[in-house]
Amino acid sequence: MKDGKHTLVTASLVNLGLVSLAAVLFTASFPNPLFANGLSFAAWLAYVPVFWVTRRAGIAACAVFGAFYGYASYTLFNYWLTSFHPVAAILVGSIYLVYMALLFPLLHIAFRFFPRRGYILQFLLWMAYEYLRTLGFLGYSYGISGYSQWSFLPLIQIASITGVWGVSALVVFPAAWLSAALHQPSIKNFFHRERVPILVWFALLAASLVYGFASPVNYTQARKLRFALVQHNTDPWNPSHLPVQSQALAQYRNDFLVLQRLSDEALQAHPDTDFVVWSETAFVPRIYWHQTIRDDPASWRLVRELLDYLAAQNVPFLIGNNDGRKEPAVNPSGDNRVSYNAAILFDKGEIAEVYRKMHLVPFTEYFPYKKQFPAVYAVLKNANTYFWEAGKERTIFQHEGIRFASPICFEDTFGYISRDFVRNGAEVIVNLSNDVWAKSLPAQMQHLGMAVFRTVENRRSMVRSTSSGQTAAIDPNGRILAMAEPFTEAWLSAEVPLVNTLTLYTRYGDYLGVFFTAAAFALLLYGIVLYILEIVQRRTRLTNCKHIN
Repeated sequence: MKDGKHTLVTASLVNLGLVSLAAVLFTASFPNPLFANGLSFAAWLAYVPVFWVTRRAGIAACAVFGAFYGYASYTLFNYWLTSFHPVAAILVGSIYLVYMALLFPLLHIAFRFFPRRGYILQFLLWMAYEYLRTLGFLGYSYGISGYSQWSFLPLIQIASITGVWGVSALVVFPAAWLSAALHQPSIKNFFHRERVPILVWFALLAASLVYGFASPVNYTQARKLRFALVQHNTDPWNPSHLPVQSQALAQYRNDFLVLQRLSDEALQAHPDTDFVVWSETAFVPRIYWHQTIRDDPASWRLVRELLDYLAAQNVPFLIGNNDGRKEPAVNPSGDNRVSYNAAILFDKGEIAEVYRKMHLVPFTEYFPYKKQFPAVYAVLKNANTYFWEAGKERTIFQHEGIRFASPICFEDTFGYISRDFVRNGAEVIVNLSNDVWAKSLPAQMQHLGMAVFRTVENRRSMVRSTSSGQTAAIDPNGRILAMAEPFTEAWLSAEVPLVNTLTLYTRYGDYLGVFFTAAAFALLLYGIVLYILEIVQRRTRLTNCKHIN
């Protein structure tokens, strides 16, 4: 009995160690404090311990190990969330605790249903999980396996066909196969028996690399646009926490003067600039509101100073702003004000067009369940959370025949958003971001890595104007053409090509993610049916034996 308990404890400790190793490898795969670009090769091994443990542990133990893995991996990976608010880090860790506590038992069941080839169902379940967790209110793209390969340009070119899901599939499948092989008495025999799936994977990997070297867009003859991207290196929302409004306005004015100085320097150095871009909410006072309502003379004076500056420029400015509007139907109380996180295009000091962020960050930018979860809402409000209204229109900015879209911050982490903009006619993607609150280079690099995929998926150039980094220009092949030094006051002048190619991903979107999800559920359902039939047949045989006896 003691030997049995000792064996159980030892096995549990080994499994816990393997799950911990998996969490570390997962974190190392992406940009992290030790390796700015991440160790992309670590991703190819990161899931081997996961698939190994979920096969050898029981269902209940898998739920426990899954909970530990989910919380540990995302606490390490998204450690920078604590800079925003400790609640955010706990919340994200807890969400993935629940996800993995559910997923790990399913990975275990895969081999109960299919003892020989359960690794295929494990692979499909993992791919379904990666796709499904990007959907809905809790949709979150950080940590998708394929994004770990963001700097391996030859491999990620297949994203123009498959989106990030094709890259994820190449990364995840060999881990599932290898884990199954390591459970066998003879790996050689396993390879002989299961050689077709792994040879198909090798063929797909080779084809992807060949495609990666052959497919990049040649844009040498394409029209070029020059953007001046301004990085003012301050958190625009910090002044809002100051106790006196005059102090906040003084800081907003200082930020404006920095933005103005950097813009002037960029325009002086490059008079041929087509657009100047300021980051997400770089200018906080509500421009349209104070221009039209004027209920706050001090704020209006600052807004007028901005408008006078813009009116004197010969180039349009795209500016991130807190766009306040009177909308009684949306907010019938008080002053009827509704606030949007917006990108506003100014031409000669006049508002030409506005895009209002549609996909807001859950919990930190909006929470639609105030009535259902009043306690959670109260915690968020007490943490000084600023809630926005979601925009309704996918605005395509147009100026002198140039069409571009401006997904705001979190929005460029989702493939479908940039795809929708491109399908609506965007020739360039102009991202405005504010990641300065994270105080973390890895956080900014993780965000940049996902932005790279948006360019390859749609074969569109992207420029990013950020508050502190990573301000960059990326070509349609995912190559970073230029990048400003992070955490510095800087301007970046960059030329990017206009390309109008429509890729398979742009045409058909996340079809591969949908396919993996449908295949996983179909195979799981098939396994359940077989399992039930086996139980029925077993009971029937036992009943017949009793009758015979």
